[in-house]
Amino acid sequence: MRTKHIALENRLRKSDIVISLGVRPNLADYEDWQLALIRDAPVIYYPTAFYADIFDSLGKRTFPGYHTYKYAQDKIKQTALFGLMDVRHPRTRVFYGKRQKSKILKHFDFPFVAKVARGSALGMGVFLVRNENELEAYLDTGGPAYIQEYIDIPKDLRVVVVGGKAVHAYWRIARKGEFRTNVSQGATLSMDDIPDEAVAFAVDVAGRCRVDDVGLDIYSHGGDYGVLEMNMKYGKAGFRKAGIDYDQMMEKMIKNDEI
Repeated sequence: MRTKHIALENRLRKSDIVISLGVRPNLADYEDWQLALIRDAPVIYYPTAFYADIFDSLGKRTFPGYHTYKYAQDKIKQTALFGLMDVRHPRTRVFYGKRQKSKILKHFDFPFVAKVARGSALGMGVFLVRNENELEAYLDTGGPAYIQEYIDIPKDLRVVVVGGKAVHAYWRIARKGEFRTNVSQGATLSMDDIPDEAVAFAVDVAGRCRVDDVGLDIYSHGGDYGVLEMNMKYGKAGFRKAGIDYDQMMEKMIKNDEI
């Protein structure tokens, strides 16, 4: 069995043109025919963060690309990247250790946003901190303190960029009394009046960041666009609401050599 379309993760498992081999912690766990497919395939789809850099070292192309995985679920790295690229982003500081954390209130006034810096998703690990008691509760979660200015934004724009092009965009509107715009936190979705300039901004940022499969959360404040964060494991609720078959879309892009 030979094919040029090989994936490790299961995100393309419904595709008729992709063989999803699964993720094995040891190469020896793959059968010989599977290893042959991996070695011969011109592109490996969804190789996981573990194998992406290995394939990159071998000069083998992957989708998503190696750089996409480097920033996945790492808000600290994303913030540093946005800062170096001069991309607008809420004012953010990271505090390590008790001594640094004791100085948070010298840099931020209540209320502000505090987040779990790595590994969080779906709006989990994101807190609106309004007083010292809530700050202490957040700090008790451990890890570095990722503190961000609070901007009153009732909605943001999720722009999904795949292979350098915007494949979908939709508003995420926070429910009443909730500052988070995640669907999992009760936000509603809307495809009305999507601003072309915001979509173009998202595509430009994705290209400059060298990420090729990402959902960017774009906000507007004071007349300018900025990026809240990049999500490499974005949800598909927006696609379903718009009647877009995500799996068919991805399969078409593979057939057309767009990814």
